Amino acid sequence: MMNHTKLWLLLAVLFLLEPTLLPWLIPLSWQTNVEVNPHFVLVVILYMGLYIRRHVALAYGLVFGFLYDFLLSYPMLGPTSFAMGVAGYAAGLMQGRMYSSIVISMFVIGSGHLFYDLVLYGINRLFRVTNVPFEWVFLHQMLPSMLINLLFALAIYVPVRRMFESLPGKPAEKEE
Repeated sequence: MMNHTKLWLLLAVLFLLEPTLLPWLIPLSWQTNVEVNPHFVLVVILYMGLYIRRHVALAYGLVFGFLYDFLLSYPMLGPTSFAMGVAGYAAGLMQGRMYSSIVISMFVIGSGHLFYDLVLYGINRLFRVTNVPFEWVFLHQMLPSMLINLLFALAIYVPVRRMFESLPGKPAEKEE
């Protein structure tokens, strides 16, 4: 139980730091050309999928995604929750299928982040919340955001992996 308390606390702190750290992380010249969205909570949820269980990542993704939808004045309730939960679950599908290394982890986190952004963009286009062309969004929002999130994922790789691998109740070899 104590370890889940640590996970909740870690995610809550990252949830609060995301909107406050952006001006300190991104140079002023970048902020006029691109829109960078740090998704540090998503990075940890993707790590949860890789190193704990996909169902745990799904649950945390749904809860924290709903917080983003509700507290950050998103025009609809549910898209961020859905995208974050499914991205965490998809990262968990890679668990045990490949040799776990830093390269594979960064690939899964980068892919999971792009998947998250693509789902959100697709839902926003479907419900006509946005009509910005995909090419512009991909080059000016998705790729720069993925770069910042991959740098964050790289910086926390060792401590997060140690913390998750030391949790009791590691998943079985084969999970259905």
